[in-house]
Amino acid sequence: MAASPPQHLLPHHPRADPRRLSHRLTIASSLSLLCCSLVYLLSGLCASELTDRNELRPSTRDLLVPGPDWPYGRNRTSLVSLAGGEGAPGSGQPAQDSNSSGREWTASRKLPQALIIGVKKGGTRALLEFLRLHPDIRALGSEPHFFDRHYARGLDWYRSMMPKALGGQIVMEKTPRYFVTVDTPARVHAMSQDIKLIVVVRDPVTRAISDYTQIISKTPDIPPFETLAFKNHTTGQIDSLWSPLWIGLYAQHMERWLAWFPRAQIHLVSGERLISDPAGELGKVQDFLGLQRIVTDKHFYFNKTKGFPCLKKPEGSSKPHCLGKTKGRTHVSIDPEVVQKLRDFYRPHNQRFYQMAGQDFGWQ
Repeated sequence: MAASPPQHLLPHHPRADPRRLSHRLTIASSLSLLCCSLVYLLSGLCASELTDRNELRPSTRDLLVPGPDWPYGRNRTSLVSLAGGEGAPGSGQPAQDSNSSGREWTASRKLPQALIIGVKKGGTRALLEFLRLHPDIRALGSEPHFFDRHYARGLDWYRSMMPKALGGQIVMEKTPRYFVTVDTPARVHAMSQDIKLIVVVRDPVTRAISDYTQIISKTPDIPPFETLAFKNHTTGQIDSLWSPLWIGLYAQHMERWLAWFPRAQIHLVSGERLISDPAGELGKVQDFLGLQRIVTDKHFYFNKTKGFPCLKKPEGSSKPHCLGKTKGRTHVSIDPEVVQKLRDFYRPHNQRFYQMAGQDFGWQ
């Protein structure tokens, strides 16, 4: 039988030293715990650094909040409107902004605070387009005819027609027919007792000829102006109920409006001066609306071909712009004797209107 090898030459088995195995396990556990702790600590530091950076970096919204030194505070014009967002003419997207007092400014549809109520062929379209240059005015381009044709649709429908506006912006529309429609003053008053009303008036004789010129451009087969203007050519009796002549009875129409609104809420624009001095007339309108005079003579130039002022930089464009071909077009030729009879007819009506208006428009 072979002799057994000496004890110190036998191979070492793990079971042979449990204390050493336990020591190794303890070291491994400690290293694992240490690694986990380091990972957790580093993750916390990274998160903290990101949070600090976010707190220090102003948000886009914070950059849009006007401070106490905001230069347009007097004019109440939001940064959004100046940047071409909602509130700027021609935009269609709602936006929010807030002023330094923390009041939220939200674009929304509102009932108008001002109306251009007349008169037809007096210069209402020109006035509206000129006013739309102002950043604090949001004006409906089309004529909604709510108070004279669509009143049964209700105020909610009327509001839905209006452009969206921010706080501080004035919403307005123009429908020249309002001035001469019998029921309109009471209906407007029922909506708002504080609304501001604008009337563009023009020499009633010139206005009537302009009105007729537009009519025959659409219906060329109608009788001549001279035929329609008189009830009786022999006696020279004027047909004051013929629409082009009836609209020019400004005192009669103004009287209805003054029964519902004080004179201070009605601003009269001279159609003649709107052509000869558009900046001057626009300045008065801006004062009436409580706005800063932003639309000035720098916005206009006189087009000698049309005989009408045009915009140097209209809304949404950098090119000069004149109103359409229907504005400033050549009037039809009228017999001078007929023109004189119309001037004689309107003279007492004009004098009565001057007294109501508190100013003489100089119509002959």
